[in-house]
Amino acid sequence: MRFVPHQYQEYATARILGTPYIALLLEMGLGKTVSTLTAIDLLLNDYFEADKVLVIAPLRVAEDTWAREIEKWDHLRHLRISKVLGGAEQRRRALRADADIWVINRENVEWLVSEYGSKWPFDTVVVDEVSSFKNHQSKRFKALRRVRPFIRRLVGLTGTPAPNSLMDLWAPIYLLDQGERLGKTITGFRDRYFTPGARSGQIVYDWKQKKESEQRIYEAIADIVVSMKASDWLQLPERIDRIVPIKLSEKSRELYKKLERDLLLPYADADVVANTAAVLSNKLRQMASGAVYDEERGVKLIHDAKLDALEDIVEAAQGKPVMVFYDFKHSLSRIQERFPQARTLRKGKDGNEDIRAWNNDEIPLLLLHPKSAGHGLNLQESSCQTVVWYDQIWSLEEDQQANARVHRQGQTRRIVVLRLVAEGTMDEETVEALNRKATGQEELMQAVKARIDRIKSE
Repeated sequence: MRFVPHQYQEYATARILGTPYIALLLEMGLGKTVSTLTAIDLLLNDYFEADKVLVIAPLRVAEDTWAREIEKWDHLRHLRISKVLGGAEQRRRALRADADIWVINRENVEWLVSEYGSKWPFDTVVVDEVSSFKNHQSKRFKALRRVRPFIRRLVGLTGTPAPNSLMDLWAPIYLLDQGERLGKTITGFRDRYFTPGARSGQIVYDWKQKKESEQRIYEAIADIVVSMKASDWLQLPERIDRIVPIKLSEKSRELYKKLERDLLLPYADADVVANTAAVLSNKLRQMASGAVYDEERGVKLIHDAKLDALEDIVEAAQGKPVMVFYDFKHSLSRIQERFPQARTLRKGKDGNEDIRAWNNDEIPLLLLHPKSAGHGLNLQESSCQTVVWYDQIWSLEEDQQANARVHRQGQTRRIVVLRLVAEGTMDEETVEALNRKATGQEELMQAVKARIDRIKSE
């Protein structure tokens, strides 16, 4: 296929060429992969400013997306790609292959750094979904940080321009400029732009932004960050977001209330900190979806109301494919039991075959977990117009990435995103937080505290 770049793609490519380290925060569907590959091709073969290029990506993206983009576009087909995947010996063989671009999954970054040490050979590195390096304590961040001085060019890509918290920016920006703009340490960054909030002893669980911190941070990184929104550049079909209220039966509602009360009352006169809030929220969301794990990891059933609602939605789709996002394993197993025709995406080559089958309307009901469906999946070629969130989640980033699997460049149909929200449950707080685009720990803790206060007043 002949590549005729959009204006924004030309701009993105030019910025990569002109900036040794840069973050392209291009919203989903803006074609950041082909823009980056176009720049890589020029750096390798026209400007001779790159010799060995490494791409670090989520596993499924490393397996499929980069190679598929090279095969797709005429001007890139001469590029040779080697996938550094599989077992250790298979990865070593891939590293020895004669190639232009080596692609590795992010879980093996630590291994790759240990293989080469100070003899790191990759002068140009692309970190696809650089937001996955936001944890400064993670092994992958620490490993890449060690070899950062040997890298002459670094490109960070992500489809989610706005992180859940400004705190998430420090580690990705450090990988770009080695601390030049936001500070050499996370401690210094916190002290400059945040004040301590909720804490337990000496451990701070929440940091509050200082006045004008957001503006000051963005001004500090503006010269090495390109941020674009799809709505500014693409005429995407309409996306309609709707809440499907799930009314529980009297019996189910009483059981939910009892379990909620038993769960929350021990905390009525105690502090709810981040770790307990996360556990409590998790249990309440499970119950809202119809089941909850007990102490022995058995499943206690509460209601089938969401399954019934999903059955109505599938019937209303009149044979068109439906995509469903779930968060809990027991939700997955219960959906599969009710809908034997449902499929999940497998790993590796089998997963690539599943993607092909979905895009050819051979899968009527596709069940996806947002963590595994967040990056690099092009699922917009099917005739699917209905996306269902069976379980509600807190992560704004995962929510945006998941919905963009079908509502992205290349989509020609209107998309309806339906959220199954059990009335009077934690589902309501979760969706409200997403609508406010506020999904940090403080939001989660306040939601749990609010439910504790309600139970105390009953």
